[in-house]
Amino acid sequence: MDQLVLYLGFFIAAYAVIANDVIQTLGTFMASNSGVKWWLLWAFAASILAVTLVFGWYAYGGDVSYGRLSAIPLPNPMPWWYLLAPISLLVITRFGIPASTTFMILSVFSSSQLIEKMILKSVLGYSLAFVLAFALYLFITKKFESPASIRLMDKKKQRPFWLVAQWFSTGFLWSQWLIQDFANIFVFLPRHLTWVELLTSLGIILLIMAYIFNVKGGRIQNIVNQKSNTQHIRSATIIDACYGLLLFFFTSLNTIPMSTTWAFIGILAGREIAISYKLKKDKLNKTYRIIVKDFAKVNIGLFVSILIAYLIQFLKA
Repeated sequence: MDQLVLYLGFFIAAYAVIANDVIQTLGTFMASNSGVKWWLLWAFAASILAVTLVFGWYAYGGDVSYGRLSAIPLPNPMPWWYLLAPISLLVITRFGIPASTTFMILSVFSSSQLIEKMILKSVLGYSLAFVLAFALYLFITKKFESPASIRLMDKKKQRPFWLVAQWFSTGFLWSQWLIQDFANIFVFLPRHLTWVELLTSLGIILLIMAYIFNVKGGRIQNIVNQKSNTQHIRSATIIDACYGLLLFFFTSLNTIPMSTTWAFIGILAGREIAISYKLKKDKLNKTYRIIVKDFAKVNIGLFVSILIAYLIQFLKA
């Protein structure tokens, strides 16, 4: 029974985490490359994932989480109720809600002290992302995000340069996100994988990714699609570069897991307010409503994860 829970938990968590969080790193990439065949985009992302996973496994002695699960031991035994977390995340994902997978998955395995540290780091991530994105876009909006600047870029045929820049920035961002979120995907598996377990889990994840790319991200992709200019290569490149650098900072800071979803929503919120303030002040109220709605959605994951964590603690007793 324990083995069944382990394998089923990994599969559900892998699908739910990737399906829910793919908009953070690959959402703008897919939106701005909608004309490219899905399998080419998948092959690019899959190759980076494989390299990042295998490198982490080799460098950390079989620990693909890059040390982020070192303070979260694998429960023994593993009762069925641990599946409540990934199943809840799966349901939320199907409704298109960008929940925090870190809180949804890891909180039920973690101590109260670690959960507090995760929340503090995630709040810091949202705040820092919001402030930096807002400040940056106050300066660059008119040059890079105005309709006239976008038309001028197309006329000057700068698209090839930005296309290459976007693929590089997306690759960097994707690798940094994976380092943060492998812990959410592999929390149901042993902390040190054999090479057979490594290759099997890699194959499963790549198949899940192929499906998600084939359906173009699913409902959660709308979070990205409704933001200003995300379908343009240049705009997507700047977003990805900012987000990648932010995750690199938090990856270097410590190994405490954090909600990358909160950081991503913070970047979009700061960016959207700055763009509205500089280019369309008459739509500021609408922008505020969208941002509040997005923030409320990500907090659903926190609320549900806390409920599940308390429920599991009750079932343990």
